[in-house]
Amino acid sequence: MPVEPQPAAAGGLLSAPPSSRAGVLGGVKHGFFGREGGVSSGIYASLNAGTGSKDDPANVLENRRRIAAAFGVERDHLCGVHQIHSPTAVFIDGPWVGERPHADALVTTTPNLAISILTADCTPILFVDADIKVIGAAHAGWRGAL
Repeated sequence: MPVEPQPAAAGGLLSAPPSSRAGVLGGVKHGFFGREGGVSSGIYASLNAGTGSKDDPANVLENRRRIAAAFGVERDHLCGVHQIHSPTAVFIDGPWVGERPHADALVTTTPNLAISILTADCTPILFVDADIKVIGAAHAGWRGAL
């Protein structure tokens, strides 16, 4: 079944809203976003969420706010890592204070915290254990996946 774009909180369309098939992952709301529905332009058009890119930081923050809003959390509760193509995973129990850790996977047991992984030609992997209420997301590049 194709996913219809959904309105973003402040205009625009998000290309893949949080899944209505959350039962597949133990009731965990999840989504895969494309490039549509953001405010970035040029080579970063449109929903660029990469804080390490050379995009206008204000645009990246607005794009991340839109993604966070789609999950019902504040922008600072949408947490990712500085991805380095490694097998390193980190545990997160709240919004980052200071620099994001260098890693390629996140795990949390904290409610109302959205974890994110950015991909281009690598694979995102989501993990859920509904019984112990833990979720994880990994960026599986060739180095980290082997």
